[in-house]
Amino acid sequence: MPRSAILGVGHHVPDKVVTNDDLARLMPTSDAWIQQRTGIRERRFIAESGTGASDLAVPAARMAVERAGRKVEDVDMIIFATLSPDVNFPGSGCFLGHKLGLPGVPALDIRNQCSGFLYGLSIADAWVRAGAYRNILVVGAEVHSTGLDFSERGRDVAVLFGDGAGAALIGQSPGDERGLLSIALHADGAGAQDLWLQAPASSHIPRLTPEMMERGDHFPRMNGKQVFRWATEKMPEVSLEVLEKAGLGVSAVDLFVPHQANMRINQLVASKLGLPEDKVVHNIERYGNTTAATIPIGLSEAWAEGRLHEGATTLLAAFGSGYTWGAAVVRF
Repeated sequence: MPRSAILGVGHHVPDKVVTNDDLARLMPTSDAWIQQRTGIRERRFIAESGTGASDLAVPAARMAVERAGRKVEDVDMIIFATLSPDVNFPGSGCFLGHKLGLPGVPALDIRNQCSGFLYGLSIADAWVRAGAYRNILVVGAEVHSTGLDFSERGRDVAVLFGDGAGAALIGQSPGDERGLLSIALHADGAGAQDLWLQAPASSHIPRLTPEMMERGDHFPRMNGKQVFRWATEKMPEVSLEVLEKAGLGVSAVDLFVPHQANMRINQLVASKLGLPEDKVVHNIERYGNTTAATIPIGLSEAWAEGRLHEGATTLLAAFGSGYTWGAAVVRF
């Protein structure tokens, strides 16, 4: 079977910059408090109503296709990872296909939150190797800002998230040494309620009530200590798993692109793996947590900076709501 490869990557974030001081005007918090606990200094929010995840994905997708040396019309499949779709249904992948001018091209939405890009990459890899599709657009895009609780009750979560999109074009590898060398995915629903958005939900009649809204059930909630503990355990574990599957040691890693949830998580995971700081991609200080978009945004910026040079062995890892987690080894 042919090996799949990331042929091009792109990203897009809104122009509106929201600093920690801006958030401190909305709720009891401070720049020092946020930076100490998360490493975040600022994030991007959409500036006006009417901008959805698929809108942010359009320029990211176009950049990825252009960097791959392809045309948009070459895309024959879309995989769209998001926890903040434009609407409840249909999926944002259908909106993106329409906005890119791709009538008839299939689109699949996946709901794997912070691990969404890696789950999408795994699906794309299987389809490329099977010969089902030739140029698969894997997108992670989020608009978090319209669904956060900017009050004292919600501040622990509200300070974390930002809006943005990242994309990668996946196709057949142009050489035996290049491409996706290994990937592993995991999930454990035992931690589902440690990071979730409870309402509206089809399990309730009705799905949303004034009482739910009064309690804030329609805002995301997180058990930060539990998420931190699981993330710093599972991300190194799955990283070593994919390196072993690829027949590589940690010393072979040229670049590590972790999911951007918390600077302390990134640093602790890198430390457990024995990876030096200059091999780790950090952008959480500028964008916050953009969930499914964090890894492709990190890849896109690394591409622009020349850090994804030919032959660069890159380790990707993520952990998030579900719980879901995964990792991949990609050679560029």
